[in-house]
Amino acid sequence: MSTEAEVPAPPAARKGRAGGRSARVALRAAPLAEDIRPVRPGMEGGAYKPLNEGDMRAIYEAALTALETIGIADAPETGVEYMVAAGSSYGEDKRLRFPRALVEHTLSIARKDLVLHAQDPNFDLDLSGHRVHFGTAGAAVHLVDVDEREYKDSTIDALYSAARVVDQMDNIHFFQRPMVARDILDNREMDLNTLYAALSGTRKHVGTSFVDPDYMHDGLELLHIVAGSEEAWHARPFASLSVTFVVPPMKFATESCQVMEVAIKGGMPILLLSAGQAGATAPAAIAGAVVQAVAECLGGLVYVNSIAPGHPAIFGPWPFVSDLRSGAMSGGSGEQAILSAAVGQMGKFLGLPTGSAAGMADAKLPDAQAGYEKGITNVMAGLAGINMVYESAGMHASLLGFCLESLIIDNDMLGQALRCVRGLEVTPEKLSLAVMEKTCLEGPGHYLGSDQTLNLMQSEYIYPTIGDRTSPKEWAEVDKPVLVETAQKRLRTILQGPKPDHIPAAVDAAVRDRFRIHFS
Repeated sequence: MSTEAEVPAPPAARKGRAGGRSARVALRAAPLAEDIRPVRPGMEGGAYKPLNEGDMRAIYEAALTALETIGIADAPETGVEYMVAAGSSYGEDKRLRFPRALVEHTLSIARKDLVLHAQDPNFDLDLSGHRVHFGTAGAAVHLVDVDEREYKDSTIDALYSAARVVDQMDNIHFFQRPMVARDILDNREMDLNTLYAALSGTRKHVGTSFVDPDYMHDGLELLHIVAGSEEAWHARPFASLSVTFVVPPMKFATESCQVMEVAIKGGMPILLLSAGQAGATAPAAIAGAVVQAVAECLGGLVYVNSIAPGHPAIFGPWPFVSDLRSGAMSGGSGEQAILSAAVGQMGKFLGLPTGSAAGMADAKLPDAQAGYEKGITNVMAGLAGINMVYESAGMHASLLGFCLESLIIDNDMLGQALRCVRGLEVTPEKLSLAVMEKTCLEGPGHYLGSDQTLNLMQSEYIYPTIGDRTSPKEWAEVDKPVLVETAQKRLRTILQGPKPDHIPAAVDAAVRDRFRIHFS
């Protein structure tokens, strides 16, 4: 029986190998220049295509038919006025129907060259083509206590802590509110604190939501204060509104649409989110769930562009999956991975900036089940070329629980997912024939010390931050680290370290003077 430890090292390399390995590890630990990072925000996906050209055309035609014949109900009066003026019809059954020509015209004028800004321009997100970005999202009502193995009420302090952690995670590119501040009972204060906790915790692009149009007006005022002025906000809107504008199947969410109208007029980018659940509020057939999600989001796109042609909007079909044995949501399933990839492919077929969800583990804790569920769904979403992959980190229990430690674990997982998205480059140099010839004919018979290996170890390969790749012997020598415990140590280091200071003290004071802020 042989083991890895029994494989002999190349004779010429045995004596110096340990030192060489240490040098390579030290080199990898140094901060990387942007131009040699193996992965970065906006890696080009699109290699995975669950739908062929005929499939996509059939889904698009079915969506157009659904909009033209079934339509969407329950738009607010203002929305009806906007969309009828744009070319929709409003029937006696109070449903808006959308002629094919109107939808195609909307697609021709919809914003394609979308950049989502951040407070720090270094974190701006280019949503063109198949550029992929991973981030958080959701409305979890529980925070996972890993030590106690319990679910506790999520709080505004936990939300602020999550933003602080994301700010330091290289492979989590944006921060959308992942949990509800259940310790704030007033809805207005909860919405405003949610937005400000996110803005205060991270320099990256922030997504949020509001439940009332009056609160949205307050939110815009808060954004103007943080930006420095209303003009500065309009020049670089660093927060977007995530709006569940429909209640599937095929109904507008009236109040959410009213919030959306305020946000559009206030210059805020919009995520048009349709979240039907296959087998419950969307057809059980996966293709049918895709059709409904595409139709609903196209209806939302008409809505947005009827108010402000070319307004920045993300096409956001988020169809979810039911476990048909119980009717419960199954966010970590293979069917969910296929659904997310398929709607992402449809968004790119339509030429639109696209966002969908992945990484929504059914597992309750950061364990092996969470790992395979998040890994599979996130890799497939990234390979499909979805521009904004929401809910990709930290989520558990099919969006009911959020875990701070999982943010740190998932950052490693997303790095590996991005490496899959990047794929490989085939060039004359990387075909490596000259290196092979020199190594095989002139010695030393291995590639460990070759110039190519040393040159590519940083730019071609990604390494986990907290994941363990030691041998069993080395693992024992460092007290057998456990992944979750390592994540807990990293979490303590971040949260006990300096708090973010990108919002100047005078601006923070102005916000707190105008609004009741519940976190310090």
